[in-house]
Amino acid sequence: MEIVDRGLSARRVQERLDRTEDPRERAMLTTVREHLQAEADVDVDRLVSTLSDQPNYHLWNAGRDIGPSDFEGVLAYYQELVAVKRHILEFDVERIVVDDDDATYLVTQRVVIFWPFDAQGRMTGEDGYANFDPHGARKLADDELPDAYRELFAGAS
Repeated sequence: MEIVDRGLSARRVQERLDRTEDPRERAMLTTVREHLQAEADVDVDRLVSTLSDQPNYHLWNAGRDIGPSDFEGVLAYYQELVAVKRHILEFDVERIVVDDDDATYLVTQRVVIFWPFDAQGRMTGEDGYANFDPHGARKLADDELPDAYRELFAGAS
């Protein structure tokens, strides 16, 4: 067995796909699987065919978002990975969260916020740091939703 299993992530998504019944969720997982398999196969054209016309990648490094924010930038990002021979990657996907427009989740996380001030005592911004634990998110039943939340979305479609 090789030390880097480039197809592992696509297989992990397929495992989730195999036990997913919702058509919308299956469509999204199928797209993710195709994207990851194209990465493993080093097929940049196939990979970018899984993206919208206006992809926006958020890649955080040292507190800065350095990700490309348009199609040309994302294409260049993947082409560069291949050109500089940094495309031999393994992602062991342990948890997959699929968007569920009809669900509400309670998210618990640790957050710290610093409020800097100017000489006049006015806030000059906020510096927030959070550590999201995917195990800290729980799907709520309708009867668990706070009244204020229900009122916020009353009549929304």
